[in-house]
Amino acid sequence: MKQDLNQLMLDQNAACLWISGAAQHNPAMVYMTGGAHLTGADLFVLPGQTPWLCHGPMERDEAAKSGFQLLSYANYPIREYLQRANGDHLEAAATRYQQILQDVGVTEGEVVLYGYREFGPFFSMVKRLGELLPKVNFKGDMRDALLLEARATKSPEETERIRQMGRVTTEVVGRTRDLLANSRVAGETLLRADGEVLTIGDVKRQINLWLSELGAENPEDTIFAIGHDAGVPHSGGTPSDPIKLGQTIVYDIFPCEAGGGYFYDFTRTWCVGYATDEVHQAFEQVRLVYDTMAQELELGANPARYQARTCELFEGMGHETVRQNPRVQQGYVHSLGHGVGLDVHEKPWFSSPEDDSNCLRPGSVFTLEPGLYYPEKGWGIRLEDTWYVTPDGNFEKFVDFPMDLIIPLKG
Repeated sequence: MKQDLNQLMLDQNAACLWISGAAQHNPAMVYMTGGAHLTGADLFVLPGQTPWLCHGPMERDEAAKSGFQLLSYANYPIREYLQRANGDHLEAAATRYQQILQDVGVTEGEVVLYGYREFGPFFSMVKRLGELLPKVNFKGDMRDALLLEARATKSPEETERIRQMGRVTTEVVGRTRDLLANSRVAGETLLRADGEVLTIGDVKRQINLWLSELGAENPEDTIFAIGHDAGVPHSGGTPSDPIKLGQTIVYDIFPCEAGGGYFYDFTRTWCVGYATDEVHQAFEQVRLVYDTMAQELELGANPARYQARTCELFEGMGHETVRQNPRVQQGYVHSLGHGVGLDVHEKPWFSSPEDDSNCLRPGSVFTLEPGLYYPEKGWGIRLEDTWYVTPDGNFEKFVDFPMDLIIPLKG
């Protein structure tokens, strides 16, 4: 949690966290500022101090809401730095940041970089900045990132925001189910109200509209895939594909709060009208694995245990798994789950057996999403919910929603 950040910095000898970029669709900046309306900013977090927020002068009121110590870019006029650098934009930017860092008290030690910026210019600027401040070591964290470790457990306020996104998500999923159930049919094909063929693209446009109405967005798109595409786990679906009776539809929806806040992740698999015996059997197998994993969850466990157990169960049912063949393209082909928060995929990971810190603990938010995929047979199946470890160590699914395979037609 955020309250752990100071100790994490001390443990890892970090002199400063430098978070750069806008406060929308920028997880590190959203985490620290709460999603303030800042179109561009730099945040400097030093151990034991109130963070420094450097902001544009037109956003001073928004910046003040953060409660941080404030610096305005107006105090560092870029024209003056350009004049001193004889028009060299790289040198001007580097010397400007040199002064800002010195003003917030960073002249030596390890500075860890986060945030979203245009990579090339920012990389060049930081490289030059390192020459201007030789006692400072600028570094970028990877999977074990200090800030990601703090974000690995959520506060009650964060989990309530995720729960609300779960309510929004399942409301949209329910509306989607009703849209399909109430559609007219010509032969084996669903029709729109105007009599035209109902397509994947039609449904996804409606999903986007509903999310927007409910204060959410899906910056990473929605998976709504039918038939062969349902058998390819991250196929978003072909917009022109018609919705047909009896074909599996994998509906994986992972929206976030508008502006790039907290995500929710949820999947159901449907067949409209009917399903083949083969699909029924496979669906029950996926449901059995899901239920088994949910029952076996234990506080303190490394999630990799459940990935291995999932592979064991599917292999016992006669399906090839990613454990047997990392390049497998049919059967069980992915991880059982992942953490969810300001990124749709974050810690805890379900594929890090060597990482002792990667465990299920109070505040962990994660998905369970077993699946089976046979694209050449024209079907795929996945079931997914987002779970939470409560402060007292219990496991709770955020939102309940039916796992029925068949959507009966009402017409």
